[in-house]
Amino acid sequence: MAYQIIAQVKNASQARALVVALRAYGFHPLEQGDGGLPGVPNLFGPEGVPVQVPEDEAGDATVLARDLLKEMAASDP
Repeated sequence: MAYQIIAQVKNASQARALVVALRAYGFHPLEQGDGGLPGVPNLFGPEGVPVQVPEDEAGDATVLARDLLKEMAASDP
């Protein structure tokens, strides 16, 4: 099964929350794993943590991910 990146999230906590939300809506994102070393920020690169779903889910999941990320950004203090 081929996967496609639908979002690059700078904040690892938000990326994890996005993966959980996508699962709750019935999508099948790849798990990120523990993914990092203490004290090493942005281990995944300057674009952030990639969130990936199967190619056949990418269109709908991208729309949902954008909306969810906007809501997360609006609720940040």
